[in-house]
Amino acid sequence: MCGIAGVMAGPAAPPVSFEELRRMVAMLAHRGPDGYGLYRDDRVGLAHARLSLVDLSGGFQPIHNADSTLWLNFNGEIFNYVELREQLLSLGHRFYTNTDSEVIVHCYERFGSDAWEMLNGQFAFALWDSRRRQLWLVRDRLGILPLHYTRADGHLVFASEAKAIFAGGRLSPRFDPAGLAQAFTTWSAAAPYTAFAEVKQVLPGTALCFDLSLCFREQTYWRPDPARLRSDIGGLSAAQAADALEERLERSVSIRLRADVPVGAYVSGGLDSSVIASLAKRLAAKPLETFGIRFADPRFDETAEQRMVVDHLGTRHHEFYCEGTDIRRALADVVWHCETPLLRTSPVPLFLLSKRVQDAGIKTVLTGEGADELLAGYTIFKEDQIRRFWARRPDSRIRPALLNRIHHYVGGEEARSTTLWQNFFRRGLLDTGHPFYSHLVRWQNTAWSLRLLAPEIRTHGGISLAAERAEAVMPPGWRSWDALTRAQWIEIQGFMSAYLLSCQGDRVAMAHSVEARYPFLDPQIVDFCLALPHRHKLVGLRDKLALRRVASRHLPETIWNRRKQPFRAPIGRALFGSDAEEFHDLLTDRDLAHGGLFDPSATGQLLHKAARLNGELSGEREEMGLVGVLTLRLLDLAFRQDFAARANEARLRLDRSAPHVMFDLATTGSTDATTVQPLAAGRL
Repeated sequence: MCGIAGVMAGPAAPPVSFEELRRMVAMLAHRGPDGYGLYRDDRVGLAHARLSLVDLSGGFQPIHNADSTLWLNFNGEIFNYVELREQLLSLGHRFYTNTDSEVIVHCYERFGSDAWEMLNGQFAFALWDSRRRQLWLVRDRLGILPLHYTRADGHLVFASEAKAIFAGGRLSPRFDPAGLAQAFTTWSAAAPYTAFAEVKQVLPGTALCFDLSLCFREQTYWRPDPARLRSDIGGLSAAQAADALEERLERSVSIRLRADVPVGAYVSGGLDSSVIASLAKRLAAKPLETFGIRFADPRFDETAEQRMVVDHLGTRHHEFYCEGTDIRRALADVVWHCETPLLRTSPVPLFLLSKRVQDAGIKTVLTGEGADELLAGYTIFKEDQIRRFWARRPDSRIRPALLNRIHHYVGGEEARSTTLWQNFFRRGLLDTGHPFYSHLVRWQNTAWSLRLLAPEIRTHGGISLAAERAEAVMPPGWRSWDALTRAQWIEIQGFMSAYLLSCQGDRVAMAHSVEARYPFLDPQIVDFCLALPHRHKLVGLRDKLALRRVASRHLPETIWNRRKQPFRAPIGRALFGSDAEEFHDLLTDRDLAHGGLFDPSATGQLLHKAARLNGELSGEREEMGLVGVLTLRLLDLAFRQDFAARANEARLRLDRSAPHVMFDLATTGSTDATTVQPLAAGRL
């Protein structure tokens, strides 16, 4: 994985300067500590920060084709590059590196924009076709990797992270009320929105093709299509479904072990990461190193299960012990890297864990993300089924009692048996025809936090607007899907892609130059699981049935048969207790009234309540609201107050080294390969 940035000059504009490209790539050094490269011609400038995993000595970018008419600026991995390379060699293509990156160039050269569908990987890249005078911005199917863009000062500017766009100097950081309101309703601004005004994200599964006038056409090269495969796998028995899933998982893990550096694995003690670790242990050519988090607070700790898994597999295990003080100290850095307000602290321990991975000399890790979305492991899918069952007899006292069994980690059993608890889930009970029925309770609970924001931001939020924005990016025909598949895709599109793979995935891992790889998100597995009959995913309150059957072949019963424990981290006392002095001076009445972000009265009342209770707030939504306020305040400080200093510091660090490759075609206007002279250089 790497960091990419670039600029396309508008009509009659002069070529982009190398200085602007250097300012941009300097802000991405955490994504690519192994060197950087630059390219420019009369229209386009590209900057690349490299994290070297494949072809360590020969893969510096930008990458070009034989006649230097195609230039690639690539972030990510193409896991099937070996097979694609063999195919392209048989068709007469010749390669000058051993990278997966160069495969993209030749695929496009041979197949045009049909090439994107051929790529099995996680990627975000810019490809400049100088002959056709077209710039492509392409993002992987599920939005695993970030890709931002804007039009500013008569130029198209793009980068892996928004901070690199701002560092270029054509656009200053300002917040987008719609993006902020969305984050305070659905946990994150989903593509094309971001938290920043005028900065957009490329949609997952989408390629944008820009011409010299900076206008673009949009190509959606992949959409989920559950019906397409359902006829082929609908008759599978339980054993056959498990066999088919295991075969696909083995293939997925195997190709994600491809690297010229060691590949580790995260182990939480849960089912999903344990299955991936067990397959990796069996398939890896070298001993497997695993990494896990321990919590001082027993409500979040899974140490016993983690150790059971690593003892069973015989891996070399590394543990990070996380306390409330660790959450406080790292929160500001996490917000800087995530570039969004957060409503949970869960990204923080994962940020700290990636530092542990870096310290162990590991550059890439396998994780279990995606299994809950694809195989109906989250409680939200069970909630949906129970509420629909309850809605058929809304006066029943027995049916809503089923909800007590799926939220074992929330409060005590007595609290889950109260009228208040039932009324929480009764809201909108009979509105089963609503296309977002499965998620309305969650969105309503989160949207409570909007009252803490300034009125002019609140007007951009609410359930109706959240549904409208989600509807705009749903695949054609999705309303006709069955209720479970529909709920799964809402979760994938609006939560997994927008939040989980970003704030708990790419952003916190790459903050320490660690690449996370996701075997469950292999295209073949995604298609298979979405089309898999429900009896192999969720029956009653029993979830991930096909995966549990696979896991029973490799793991102790305590692990494969355990129920889901959501990954959570301390909030209350850790951030708002009497000893949390780090943030006291950031949330004064004066601070809350300044900047137009908050409702000082509502926010002040909640902060005073938290202080009175030593941070131990009784409700989840109050905790989320306060975390949102604090992290938005930290985001404001980082991007609107301290950004210039941060950018200058990064630029000075970059000056300590020269680029590994540097191509300047702007002065000659030629695209002849003989004019392209790479410049050898040192490390960042």
